[in-house]
Amino acid sequence: MTSEQYELGMKIRREVNGDATVDSILANTDEFSQPIQDLVTKYAWGEIWGRPGLDRRSRSILNLGILAALNRPDALGGHVKAALANGVTPEEIQECLLQVAVYAGLPAGLASFAVAKKVLDEHSGA
Repeated sequence: MTSEQYELGMKIRREVNGDATVDSILANTDEFSQPIQDLVTKYAWGEIWGRPGLDRRSRSILNLGILAALNRPDALGGHVKAALANGVTPEEIQECLLQVAVYAGLPAGLASFAVAKKVLDEHSGA
């Protein structure tokens, strides 16, 4: 893994999540958790999000479906925010989560809607 991949990953991570979110994550990173943060930055953000085959909007839609289907609410909330930043509309987020409910199960769908609603309410100032 090159430092170029790390730098690209950090650039994309900041563009998608915002400096405040990334700074908060990094401020809470200690010696124990540093290796996983390095891995996330290099591989997820640098190697995968940095690939040219899909645009960020498409990657966001994929992440919503994957995280919702796996019922990972902690990660889903952040990716709902990222999806909005990447141009995914609230209506499209709703459609993604409805599809998850049918194909991955209603409990995952219901939990995902609760997470997304909270993020969307915060985003709209409701």
